[in-house]
Amino acid sequence: MSPLVAATPQVQPDTPDTPDAPDTDAVTAATIDAVIDAAVQQLNHRGRQKLGDRYRRLRRQSLVIAEPLSAEDCCVQAMPDASPVKWHLAHTTWFFETFVLERFQSGFVPFHPHFRVLFNSYYEGVGEKFPRAQRGMLTRPSLEQVLAYREHVDARMLLLIDALDAGQPGSGQRQLADFLALLELGMQHEQQHQELMLTDIKILLSLNPLQPAYQGLPEGMVLDDPAELALQWHRIDAGVVEIGHAGAGFCFDNETPRHRQFVEAYQCASRLVNNAEYQAFIEAGGYEDASLWLAEGWDWKNREALSHPLYWRADAAAGWHEYTEYGLQPLQAHRAAIHLSYYEADAYARWAGARLLTEAEWEHAAARLQGSGREFFGVAWQWTSSSYAPYPGFVAASGAVGEYNGKFMVNQYVLRGSSSATPLNHARLTYRNFFPAEARWQVSGIRLARQA
Repeated sequence: MSPLVAATPQVQPDTPDTPDAPDTDAVTAATIDAVIDAAVQQLNHRGRQKLGDRYRRLRRQSLVIAEPLSAEDCCVQAMPDASPVKWHLAHTTWFFETFVLERFQSGFVPFHPHFRVLFNSYYEGVGEKFPRAQRGMLTRPSLEQVLAYREHVDARMLLLIDALDAGQPGSGQRQLADFLALLELGMQHEQQHQELMLTDIKILLSLNPLQPAYQGLPEGMVLDDPAELALQWHRIDAGVVEIGHAGAGFCFDNETPRHRQFVEAYQCASRLVNNAEYQAFIEAGGYEDASLWLAEGWDWKNREALSHPLYWRADAAAGWHEYTEYGLQPLQAHRAAIHLSYYEADAYARWAGARLLTEAEWEHAAARLQGSGREFFGVAWQWTSSSYAPYPGFVAASGAVGEYNGKFMVNQYVLRGSSSATPLNHARLTYRNFFPAEARWQVSGIRLARQA
């Protein structure tokens, strides 16, 4: 395949040191999905003449997330499932270098040959990987050198994008389509890591006895408890529904193909479970009642000696507090309860006489009920009772890029929606997030369902 541009810049690398929903058919959900996709497409699929600007803004946002942190903050790994911020900054750069530059730039030379191993996450098709649980041991390369790596790769990426805008020869339509698809995947991938950077640094700082803030409250800002939202139950009638991505906007491969599922009549909660409600579960002995827990969840809870959500802190005199990006703050009763595992979400639902939605129910309900105060997006990812599995007819892409989602479709549960840490133009109705049942360092919460 011919290259898109003729040369690689010769830069020497550094040494690594609501009321009930009305009856509608599946077309309604598809229409709303298409509207959402159109909005996402406007944000994410602008004309090529603006593609370079979008790339720059997206890459800058990762640096903005890292700005409040010291070099020491960026190097440490809180646990095997999390990664250092420095590693995220390097890995997202590695993705563009490995999957875009290596394929499309003539005379490609890597910034540093060892980075191919150091910053490969899980792509067996690329080759050897540095152990995930030891990423915090990588004191070299330094943060400064990682930032130089980003700057170098960005310059080369923008040469490719500028070449497209200038209409340089040697870029056929198929090659152009492949380049744009991989560029889009790389940008969406970086947005995923931007959310992970925020959640990974939060758990790291929370382990410090000083309970340091990631960032200070803006001057004059006070974290007030929001007004209570009344919990309502919305009936959704039984029927065949369509779920999965439709339209021209970006989606990950695990959101396809769009297909039909039958759902029985059910009721969907109008908002997420809040802190006051979850506190009532704790005070009622929810963490001590084995009848509420799945067997594996009960064993996990006892093994970890858990009695409350991840970032709650008990104070006999001052009451419950919660560790936040602004440091330790009084628990706000009417904010959504977050950083909960699937096991905790399932136990709470059983205690409340309810259950979790399936992902088909969630997508169908969200399409019908989206509106002010309903918290489908931008508050917390919502656990569903659906195991993460391929949709009927799913086929992973060939090559290393095909490892992006498909090989993880086992022993995990689907979460839907988006969280306060999700980039604003990254969410969509059909997005399928997934984590193992014990994960709770992500911004995950509970939306209840019950049979109609």
